Amino acid sequence: MGELLEMSHLRLRLHSGASALERPITWTHTTDLPEPWRWVAGGELLVTNGMPIPRSASGQEELVRQLAEHGAAALGIAEQMYAPPLTKRLTQTSEELGFPVIWVAYPMPFVAISRAVAEATLLEQSQRLIRTERIYHALQQITSHGSGLTMLTSALSRELGCDIRVCDRATGHDWYPGSAPLPEDIRIAVTEGRGKLRAGVIAVPLHQDRRALLVDIPTHPDAVLVALSEPTGQPDALLQQHAATVCALALSQVRLTIEHDRRTGAELLLQILDAQLAPEVSRRQLAELGVPVEDAVCVTARNDDPELLKSLHLSLWRSAVRHATVHRGATSLTVLPDAAVQVLMQALGPGGQAGVSDLIIRADRVVDAAREATWALDTAREQDIPLLRYADADPLLGPRNPAEARALVDRVLGPVLQLPSAQSGELLATLQAFLENGRSWQRTAEALHVHRQTVLYRVRRLEQLTGRQIADTGDLAALWLALNAV
Repeated sequence: MGELLEMSHLRLRLHSGASALERPITWTHTTDLPEPWRWVAGGELLVTNGMPIPRSASGQEELVRQLAEHGAAALGIAEQMYAPPLTKRLTQTSEELGFPVIWVAYPMPFVAISRAVAEATLLEQSQRLIRTERIYHALQQITSHGSGLTMLTSALSRELGCDIRVCDRATGHDWYPGSAPLPEDIRIAVTEGRGKLRAGVIAVPLHQDRRALLVDIPTHPDAVLVALSEPTGQPDALLQQHAATVCALALSQVRLTIEHDRRTGAELLLQILDAQLAPEVSRRQLAELGVPVEDAVCVTARNDDPELLKSLHLSLWRSAVRHATVHRGATSLTVLPDAAVQVLMQALGPGGQAGVSDLIIRADRVVDAAREATWALDTAREQDIPLLRYADADPLLGPRNPAEARALVDRVLGPVLQLPSAQSGELLATLQAFLENGRSWQRTAEALHVHRQTVLYRVRRLEQLTGRQIADTGDLAALWLALNAV
């Protein structure tokens, strides 16, 4: 700054802030906008015709404080233009903060100052250009090696001198699977995104004087670049914008791969559902997708937000869940490991519902498992619950085919049928008589020619074995439907 004032041909004159004349200037920026601090990246000599200068003393003080806080190097004000008289509070604040305020003599063109600064900072601009080239070169390396975003963010971290991550804007977690989880305060900073905007970068304060710097990633509204700066400094804001552009290109490449895998899984699943593949071929190809049928289930899902449902496969990919998904109208059908059902539910969000089949176990059961999942979803919708497993779903209108009837009997009366035939027959006959006689203990005893206490004992025994209570309407309906399906 001092060297610039010594250039007599520029006709610059110091107003205040002499203690900071050694502050380096990286660029000049001309603005007539209000709140000009929002448009600086750090290190600029901000030159104005005076229109953004407030008339009030408090406004002028705030202007100097904000420019200093946002990293501007100095403020240049054109004389004999539109600036109101500068107040003592502006001068005092400038001196206290060590923020130079200078006068630009009329009619000195601002471009002359810009050229002088550009020539003085030629080396620095050359170094920035080299770093920018290296940032784009990092994208070429991951394209050729296929190492994904992890390798790219590592290279960007080295170039920008801080930890760089690409995060999902909705959850705050890493967009790319397999990365180390971020601390909770950083995750919250990403999801809320509340901070001060500076040169297109949102700075969110963290603990211990650290900051999370958030940059939108072009063409990917669900992703955000996060730079975790140290208290001693922060990365160049312009280089962060270049890094965000590079990440956008990398994400586009990744999405193409994900979409290819989705289509491959969907085509396989449709072929299996249409019985176009032999069971052994289906089993082998599902295993190649990372979904062995022995541990897999079918999940039929819905959401009031169709776009969220369409991105279900992307959310599963981010959680490193192998799967095959096909969309059918307003629902999706997914084959995935049973252990990953909760991950799918989190991806569905609060407005989602899902029905889960029993374990597929054998490849020739995929079609039946898909029906089970659809039936469970229908029941979940009727009962207004987010998740229902076929094993826990009591039919509302009774089983619709022999497979469903067998499953219902096994689920509701299985413990009774495992008893010796004489005992199970006695208990089922008692249940049948009890229901046919309006759940009257006395009429049931008379119909069976036994004591009333015997009927009471047998019914209590049935409740103990099945876990169902005859006083509960839903349990009673399930017992009646299962009894009629035996």
